[in-house]
Amino acid sequence: MNLSYLAEHEGARISSEGRYYHPDFPFELSWRDVLRWKSGTNPYEEQKKKDNWRSKVVKDDGFLKHTHDIKLWLGHASFFFRLNGVNIIVDPVFGKLTPFTPRFSELPVQPDKFTNLDFILVTHDHRDHCDEASLKLLMRNNPRATVVTGLGMAKVIKPWADGQKIVEMDWHQQFQLENHGLKITYLPTRHWCRRWLTDMNLRLWGAFVLETTEVTIYFGGDSGYGHHFAQARELFPKIDYAFLGIGAFAPVWFMKSNHMSPADAWQAFHDLGARALVPMHYGTFDLSDEPIGEPERLLREIEDGSGKVDFLTIGESRQLRTLASI
Repeated sequence: MNLSYLAEHEGARISSEGRYYHPDFPFELSWRDVLRWKSGTNPYEEQKKKDNWRSKVVKDDGFLKHTHDIKLWLGHASFFFRLNGVNIIVDPVFGKLTPFTPRFSELPVQPDKFTNLDFILVTHDHRDHCDEASLKLLMRNNPRATVVTGLGMAKVIKPWADGQKIVEMDWHQQFQLENHGLKITYLPTRHWCRRWLTDMNLRLWGAFVLETTEVTIYFGGDSGYGHHFAQARELFPKIDYAFLGIGAFAPVWFMKSNHMSPADAWQAFHDLGARALVPMHYGTFDLSDEPIGEPERLLREIEDGSGKVDFLTIGESRQLRTLASI
């Protein structure tokens, strides 16, 4: 295993107060903005009441019994990948977020069946991506797994761990697993971190690029739209799959610096030069004004049958393969 930086690319910036920041995307929201959002009217209110969208869920754990390279959506931003025989789970959240934030899609696999993981990846500290109960369970059942995440995250995760190695990564840092031909790179996104009231941006957030000789995956975590997608294309010109969030986008004035709308994700997909867009971050938790199924409906209208969007069904195992020649 080897950790290195991509040549001529800087890591994250840190302020005199010890807080991380992206110089091009300063954090824009305040508690006053939150109050303005929550006290305002929701133009989707009536549509939301009538919305009956529900994700189909495939309950089949057969993917755990073979060695094929696959991708599998567990709901929201939680995914299972197998690359070159390496088992990876990203941003695992298996239950409801809070007593007041239920789960709208069933979990396709019982969490205790994940017992042969090599890596647990956590993009950032927000609770819909970094869940204490889910991580505790996985680390208890996978004592040899390595946790890979952003700078500062070990202080959050280590108390939940069961002796796991925790690798913290800076932006543009690369983790290489030579024996399996796998590279994991951490890249900047337009987002922020906080789990409590006073810990704003004490930890780093970002996107992962998973790369083998056969396939390259861009896993975007949470991000607003920005030029960092085009910059990622310069570093990784042959991205096969771009996993991008399309939900929690309304109201746009509030969410645009944190999340992307379906239209933003469609543009980001083209900026990345990826061969296929895999939408995520919708259909599981109600985090914003729009109806829970609205992101998928809008993206289907935008892509207009182009065949470039790989709409996954939760729990359905699909093959990972290079799309460069397609």
